[in-house]
Amino acid sequence: MIPSQIAMALTTLIPIGRPVFLWGPPGVGKSQMVAQAARALGRELADIRAILLDPMDLRGLPTIGDDGRSHWRPPAFLPTNGSGVLFLDELNAAPPLVQAACYQLILDRRLGEYALPPGWSVVAAGNREQDRAVTHRMPSALANRMVHLDFEAHLEDWLAWAEKTSIRPEVTAFLRFRPALLHDFDPARAERAFPSPRTWEFVSGILAAAPPAEVEYDLLRGTVGEGAAAEFTGFLRVWRELPDTDAVLANPHHAPVPSDPAAVYAICEALARTAAAETMPALAGYAARLPVEFGVLLMRDALRRDREVAGTEAFAAWARDNAHVLV
Repeated sequence: MIPSQIAMALTTLIPIGRPVFLWGPPGVGKSQMVAQAARALGRELADIRAILLDPMDLRGLPTIGDDGRSHWRPPAFLPTNGSGVLFLDELNAAPPLVQAACYQLILDRRLGEYALPPGWSVVAAGNREQDRAVTHRMPSALANRMVHLDFEAHLEDWLAWAEKTSIRPEVTAFLRFRPALLHDFDPARAERAFPSPRTWEFVSGILAAAPPAEVEYDLLRGTVGEGAAAEFTGFLRVWRELPDTDAVLANPHHAPVPSDPAAVYAICEALARTAAAETMPALAGYAARLPVEFGVLLMRDALRRDREVAGTEAFAAWARDNAHVLV
């Protein structure tokens, strides 16, 4: 399932208290998706990294009660009231004894004397066995009590998220040009770094820090791997030589149109970020000079950036002229 579908599934299952397990390769955003679902539902999130726990961490410590008998005092990170999502991340990578304690929490909503409040739902996540991560096979009795969702990266969903989180435009432009590199993880390759939605976010942060040219490539290679870093570095050279967007907006009918597809992707990304009612005549004029697929890309991204531009005469005229490719 793609991220937008995962989000819909979680907002359906969490309110009814159905336990969920998200399966997916490293770096696709499983943890972030659970946090977003909790926010969307107005619920608290208790994020517990199961792999960091000992069995006693979950059950707590014994104390002598007023009745003279021993009672277990649960840890402070387990909720006692309200409503929320108890997220057990990396569950199938935790030691077997920790998993056994978590399983009781999932199956029975209890752990010794502790009871999970009625308003709380359990969501777990982990890597797949084929990812060659540290995992333990899930017992069939537990698997049968959970809804299993397979998570995969999806470019359009990631781009929509990137727009909201101010990911650098050169990163999003490159991934439009090379969508296969959004997530390129092969467990058979012994690579320490590989491209994923998570590492491209890291790349955006690195570029924002304006690293010295002497170390930029090494930083990229250490983040997304050598192959992706080499391609992205080549794309950056194109990006940095693009016509100035102000110059294009000032003279859209005569500004140069790049011949290199990578450069066209880049200029479309840069121009779309200027979308507004006042810039739409220039954007529509420049889009009309681009190959039709790039013109559609520019105007679609401009509309995504500012929905108000759909009401401008310039956008309406461009849409009429391109109705044959918009149907």
